[in-house]
Amino acid sequence: MTWLITGGAGYIGSHVVRALAASGHATVVFDDLSTGKRSRVPAGVPLVVGSILDGDLLASTLREHGITGVVHLAAKKSVAESVENPELYELTNVVGTETVLAAAHACGVKYFVNSSSAAVYGESGIARVSESDVAIPASPYGATKLAAEGSVDRYRALDMATCSLRYFNVAGSDAVELRDDSVANLFPIILRNIEENERPKIFGNDYETPDGTCIRDYVHVRDIADAHLIAAEMLVKGELPAVMNIGTGTGSSVLEVVRTLLDLTGSSLEPEFVERRAGDIGELVADVSLARKVLGVNFTSDVREIAASLIN
Repeated sequence: MTWLITGGAGYIGSHVVRALAASGHATVVFDDLSTGKRSRVPAGVPLVVGSILDGDLLASTLREHGITGVVHLAAKKSVAESVENPELYELTNVVGTETVLAAAHACGVKYFVNSSSAAVYGESGIARVSESDVAIPASPYGATKLAAEGSVDRYRALDMATCSLRYFNVAGSDAVELRDDSVANLFPIILRNIEENERPKIFGNDYETPDGTCIRDYVHVRDIADAHLIAAEMLVKGELPAVMNIGTGTGSSVLEVVRTLLDLTGSSLEPEFVERRAGDIGELVADVSLARKVLGVNFTSDVREIAASLIN
């Protein structure tokens, strides 16, 4: 089998490509390089530079390389940016996903693993969420990821084997060259603050949590890559649930993450508390019982281990 990885030159996508390749799967990367990097694509893996809105290019790529399955990761993913520019998120995350699905279906692709997000749960009011809990997105980003899941489900009804992985807060790295350099993710932001000797900002310390800061389920990117690999292989063998949470089932606060990074780097900086951001909720942790049962995974990397993978 040959898998097309949309967004395969990105932070998460590049880890997925390596996980698939290490298990003997042929891969092709499709990426517009807006945030992805050519240097993240392994030697020998074809890279097609283009937009997921370009259905003709997607179709020609699928046919030329004999693609049998798609792992779809290409997306916009900043909650704050989605609030400022919801139209861009609708275009990329919803229309883009529909374009990839349509091209895949037209080319006879039978397997589709979709990258989704815990942001779909939003303001459900449940701290530990399962796949059966109501999804009430608190941001345009979360709303577009939920809409994209709906698009995937429609093609599931057209005999395409699909699964959407709702992963929680991804961090860490398996290689220096694959490290996250996003301007929107907590770990790289704090590390840049430390490098530039700027006090790390924490948005809100008045949430109903033990230390007043947001609690999230942080999962190592290596585990996310493994989840995609296992899901892809299992889709070929049989049906998977429409959606599955991917996380550790354990929550850590933003303050804990900041303190851990400060400690590991030997920094004497103190965090600065500022006003909450629109779209943020107090606590969101995965109920991972379904993934443990179906995929047979039990991801346990803690915040310190994740942070150390970015420093050592």
